[in-house]
Order: sequence, then structure tokens, then C-alpha cells
Amino acid sequence: MSPHVASEARDFLAQHPEIDAIDLLISDLNGVLRGKRVSPENLEKAYTQGINLPASVYALDILGNTIEETGLGLDSGDADRVCRPLPGTLMPTPWRRQGRQAQLLMHMQEPDGSGFFAEPRQLLGRQLERLTARGLTPVVAVEMEFYLVDRQRDASGTIQPPCSPATGERASQSQLYSVSELDEYADFLGEVQSAADIQGLPLDTMLKECAPGQFEITLKHGADVLAACDAAVLLKRLIKGVAQNHGFEATFMAKPYGLEAGNGTHVHISLLNEDGDNVFAATDGDPLGTPDLHHAAAGLLTLMPASVALFAPNLNSFRRFQPGLYVPMAPTWGFDNRSVAVRIPSGPNAARRLEHRVAGADANPYLLLAALLAGIDYGLSRELTPPQPITGNAYAQVEPSLTNSWCQALDLLEASEPLRAALGDDFLTVFLANRRAERDLAMQHVSRLETDWYLRQV
Repeated sequence: MSPHVASEARDFLAQHPEIDAIDLLISDLNGVLRGKRVSPENLEKAYTQGINLPASVYALDILGNTIEETGLGLDSGDADRVCRPLPGTLMPTPWRRQGRQAQLLMHMQEPDGSGFFAEPRQLLGRQLERLTARGLTPVVAVEMEFYLVDRQRDASGTIQPPCSPATGERASQSQLYSVSELDEYADFLGEVQSAADIQGLPLDTMLKECAPGQFEITLKHGADVLAACDAAVLLKRLIKGVAQNHGFEATFMAKPYGLEAGNGTHVHISLLNEDGDNVFAATDGDPLGTPDLHHAAAGLLTLMPASVALFAPNLNSFRRFQPGLYVPMAPTWGFDNRSVAVRIPSGPNAARRLEHRVAGADANPYLLLAALLAGIDYGLSRELTPPQPITGNAYAQVEPSLTNSWCQALDLLEASEPLRAALGDDFLTVFLANRRAERDLAMQHVSRLETDWYLRQV
């Protein structure tokens, strides 16, 4: 690490003398932030020497248990790797302890200094290199949905929507795009915006989504995909932390309520050539864009069935795939159509782009974007042609074909030669072992519904 980069630590502490602890963070396979907390005296050392964490950080399931089948645990001696700071990610966490804490994203390295093979962020970097080699730069914007949940459970012990800070009444209506509901939660949303400004996270819009206590926040589009995913990961932490300060819990769980809309992650993507021109914008203004846009869309649609395990990474993820709740269930595309999987939004021709609408809010942003860029590269390199775009209700015209089976999704990913080539055998071995072990553990638990339905009847 160069002295110039290490000076980031000294300059930060000089500007923020109130800081008395810094969290050094790694994003694992599930997008869960893990790491160490250090004192200000040790921050510069983290820049110059790094910190050690076991490679098995990338073998952890959602419960924080090491999945030995990944090969990253005891079989490898549970060995350490060096983790080094990502310059530009050192920032205060203003919602923590009156702003006396800070955070810094780290990335794990192999002994030769290259990125650790199982780290999702370096995997995304490899996909970016493929497009860069084609003279293309992705521009992305990420939209994430989340629920605010009352910290007090209902009489049966299950989660429930929050009570309005303004009226005290429990949320019970959809109220999509309601400005009055934004007003009712203005203190919470205002602190989210203020904290994001302090951290330099590029928030764009906030809106009330289509279920009680559900909101969406959009990050501004930008040409640094790695930074966009960093911001998405950090924004989740920010929202959860600010929600706690206001007496709520915030969740990005894909399907917190069985009968309400799920939480999705929508990603907008365009491509710039070396002259900075959007290669998806047709010179004649065609709203369906250029042949390059068609090739990219075709690649996304072709690899979509095998990518579901990355878009829906856990047991709850698949409960989101239900008809009638704006979750695409087949590889479809169309112009300004929210019933399709890949939407071409309306708007200025210069901003022509793809919007991918399949993933849940529980997806790891780095793995999600890695899969999307791999699909785009696959379509461009083979000049694939998409099917006819859908006009009208895609749910009524196309039978569901994307799997809602966790087991089958993992099998489809394992069998996909294009995704294996893009993501690498070593990474897929770790990812599949991790997800299959978590599924096996989930299958050992019997739900309340099963006992209610079957205990006395079969």
C-alpha cells in the first residue's frame, strides 16, 4: 500500500477527531458484512499492513457457520488471507454512537496479491475486465426495496408492519407512491438521506412501495460498477442502523409477508463505447434500441434460468416468485412494461438502457451484477437475437418457466457452461457447496404450517 493511500487514514482521523473505533468490513457470499473493529491508533497499520481474516469467511452460511464442504475450512487449515482497504470507502457511521464510529471496506487477497478467488467483488471485477476488453463501460443504477417492521411482534409472535410515527396507527394499506406516507416517516427517511450524504453514497430517489411499511431507495447511475455495488452494500447497513435508531427493524428479506409484495433489486444498465456514447441508443430514436441492446437482452434472457440461484440465494427468496406481484417468472422483455423480466424504460433516447427486474433484495449485489454482466457479454459476443418483445401483460401471455425450486436453481447453475466459464470452477464449487449445505439445514426444520395442515389429517 503506497504512502499516499495510507495518508487517507491520517487525513480522515485529523478531520474526525471524535472517531474512537473503526469497523473493517468484508462482504461475504450472502452480502453479510463481517470483519474486525479497531482503534484509531491501528487504522494506519490496516492500510500499510492489512489485516488477517480466515479465507473461511467466504464459507459462512447465513447463520455464520463454516460450511466445510466448500474446502475453505479445516481442509485448508482454516488459513488466513490478508485483507486490504478499498481506498475511498473510509467514512463515518453517523447513526452509530453519536457519530463516534467509522467504517472501511476491505478486500481479500491471495498470497500473490491477486484478488481472492471466492470473493464476490473480485468476481465482478473479472466480468468488468471482459467488457473493458471490448471497449465498453457499463453504467448502472441499483434500486432496492425494503420493509420497515415493528420491533414488537404480534400476539402469535410473527412480524407486523410498523405504527406510523405521525399518527400511531399501524400500517395496513398499500399506498403506493403515497407522499403523505413519506411525510409520516420523514424523520427516518431524512436521517437516511443525511447519513448517506455524510458517507458520500449517491442516493437518488425515495418512494413508498406497494405494501404496508415497504419503501424503495434508488442509487444514482454511474460508470463505476464496483463502486455502485459497494454503495448498495453500505446502504443496506445504513438503512438498518438508522431504522434501529427510530424503533424499527429494516429488512431486505425477499418475502417477509406471504400475502404482500416481496422486496426486489432492480438494476438499470447501459453501455458506453470508448467515445462515451451509449451503444444502446439508436440513432433513429427507436425505443427498442440498437442491435447491441438486442444482443445484450438476448444474453440476459438466455442465461436467466441458470442465473436464478444468484438472483434468489436462499429459502425465502423463492417465496417471492408468485403471480400477480410484479415478479417476472419467465425470461421476457419489452418496452416500458413492468410485467417483463428485462424492461426497456421509456425516456430520452440518450439514456436508453435495460432494467433487470428478477432479483430479490436479498441477492448479493456483487454476484448479481457479475451474473448480469456475464449475460450481456454472452449475448454481445455471440450476437444473439432475443424473442419478440412482449406488449401487454406478460404474465397472461407467457407461462412461468423460471424455477421456484432452490434445489433445481442450484442444479441449473452448476450445469451452465457459460456461467461456469464466466464465474470459474473454483468459485462455483464454493458457492454451490455453501448454498446446498444451507438448504440441507433448512430441510431439517418443520414449519408451523406443515403441522397445522398435516399433523391430524394424514
